[in-house]
Amino acid sequence: MKNLKYIILGCFLVAGTTSCKKWLDVNTDPNSPNNQSAQIQNRLPWIEHFYMYSSGVANYRTACQAGVFYSYSGNPNTFTTTWQCSSGNSTTPYQTWFVAVSSNVVDMYNSAQKLGAYHYMAAANVYHALGFMQMLDIYGEMPYTEAATGNPSPKPDDGKTIYNGCMAKLNDAINLFSKTQEAGAPALSAGDYVNNGDVSKWIKLCWGLKARYMLKLSKKADLYNADSILYCLSKGPQSNADNTVVPCYNNSTVTDFLLGDPVVTNGNFNYAGYGSTQRTSQYYYNLLTNMRGSGVIDPRMTKIVPASMSNVKLDVNGKVISYTWNRSIGVDSYNPQNLSDPLSAANRLVKGGATSIALQSYATSNTNKTYAITNATDRTNFINAQISSGRTYSVNGNNVTVTYPPGSIYINSTNYINAGDTVYVNLRSNALATSGNPAQPATDLCWYPSIAAFNAGVVGSTGSFQIRPVSDQDILTYYEMCFIKAEVYMRKGDAGNAYTAYRAGIQANLDKMQTKLTEWQASGYAANNPDMAPMNPADIAAYMTSNAVAQSAGSLTMSDIMLQKYVAMGCSIENYNDMRRFNFSAGNVGSFGIVYPGYQRGPLFTGTAQLTGGTPADARYWMRRWMLPPTYEINYNSINTLALNAHAADPNIWSMPVWWDCATDAEYYAYLKP
Repeated sequence: MKNLKYIILGCFLVAGTTSCKKWLDVNTDPNSPNNQSAQIQNRLPWIEHFYMYSSGVANYRTACQAGVFYSYSGNPNTFTTTWQCSSGNSTTPYQTWFVAVSSNVVDMYNSAQKLGAYHYMAAANVYHALGFMQMLDIYGEMPYTEAATGNPSPKPDDGKTIYNGCMAKLNDAINLFSKTQEAGAPALSAGDYVNNGDVSKWIKLCWGLKARYMLKLSKKADLYNADSILYCLSKGPQSNADNTVVPCYNNSTVTDFLLGDPVVTNGNFNYAGYGSTQRTSQYYYNLLTNMRGSGVIDPRMTKIVPASMSNVKLDVNGKVISYTWNRSIGVDSYNPQNLSDPLSAANRLVKGGATSIALQSYATSNTNKTYAITNATDRTNFINAQISSGRTYSVNGNNVTVTYPPGSIYINSTNYINAGDTVYVNLRSNALATSGNPAQPATDLCWYPSIAAFNAGVVGSTGSFQIRPVSDQDILTYYEMCFIKAEVYMRKGDAGNAYTAYRAGIQANLDKMQTKLTEWQASGYAANNPDMAPMNPADIAAYMTSNAVAQSAGSLTMSDIMLQKYVAMGCSIENYNDMRRFNFSAGNVGSFGIVYPGYQRGPLFTGTAQLTGGTPADARYWMRRWMLPPTYEINYNSINTLALNAHAADPNIWSMPVWWDCATDAEYYAYLKP
């Protein structure tokens, strides 16, 4: 790993140019800030900001692995579809944590210690635990005790050391938050824009994180302690009022000088909702439309799954006068089913290739596309699709010419396989700093395929709830705590308490979403975007009494708990963590059966070198970690890296379990040996 600079201090110069967040405006040393002179109340908001960015990319890419998203971008596609895991995914979470956060956490702690600013010391410990546990979750082994010490070639530590170190930091943070700061120490509220200096929320965050991290040990008979987790939960968040979330905005065009992304937007947006390559997966879509095989539409579905305009009619001035909403379907990377129709959604990727989903375009006038279709069955199915859509077409031998009228969102390709890709609405939202359209107001977060589409009012995507610029970045929530409680009670054999916690978790997530949607409506975001308006309360009530939700303790399964948690967590690394704890869809953990049914290698699987297990029961059948960034730890620090884990550079490192994913230390250390 190369020497890391304290580049975060340069962000103070950026802060002077923006009024986006008051916490990022403070700059008491504008001429020559350095790691000694930077005041702790100035440093904390930037640590909070850059951790959000690091967690955003980790959330997005692990959500690709967990089946929440499909991406046709090359590196993420190796997670969503082929499972031929690419090291191109590895660098950014590592880089953003070490370069932008880790060393600054050390400096803030040391500076705060000199001032008796115990609450800033505690906050540094919390971010230490958040960041290094995220690194452990992804990479397994990495520099820890020698990290951020100035050593250009730090020795890595094993997962057990990192885990215990993070837990110790949380314990110390709880003690420090409980102390009264020394006279003259800056109040935590002077630098904290996440919890606004509310020490009680910080303490609940610490206890909640302890519960989350202790749950990771569920495979370890000697370390897993259900009652200890329940004790932590009793001291963690007790309602949505106790949630720790990063508030995010769309009120600035300032971009970060290091990363080039908007300073004030949501970290998940910066990856999952910024570009145009992401789509909802069929796996996630099915849970929102058919949980428990119920056929019931989740009221959250239209807030999570985006829509575009279709059947658009324009007036004489080229403005929309009528349209229907085209709600996206999911991209199926796992289970093609209808082999009789190669153009069906179930076979779309098989027919076109892993990265073949195409981006939508906008027709400003009648636009003809001619498709050469030599296969008679494909041609018949394609023509039927045009008839169903009411489009004008003509046939000349194998060629089918389709006319897309003005106002149409269509695929600008003559490959008939791509022509129907408008059913896969991309997840993109627009921020002021990235739209490229100065006329688009801050309250309009829709994505438009072109400025002409914007001028006409033709929406290309309404976006998705968790990954808009103004979405909260969840750090720890009450609904997650409820689902943890439900799982722990289920493991204890207490179905009654598990059922109570399970329903409380679903309701808490619905309530949190409804509160945010109500705020968005009041702020004007829903004026042209119904997906940002509140859910119908009657739909929520009906859902809670439907077959999509277990209606008794006796009918509750572990899969019910974990799939509802999966829906609620969405773009979060915790889904990937949970899936590893239950061995994905292997069905070989305890007596719980298959917890994530339908999650499996798809027909486009090519990851035989990375995932070398022969059956789902083999740990190495699954994606279980990431390779360390080759540049930093394989090329520049290979002697130390390979001394700890002899297989760190092997192609199948991707299927090696991390420490907490092993039942015993003996199992874990056996993986590391030559």
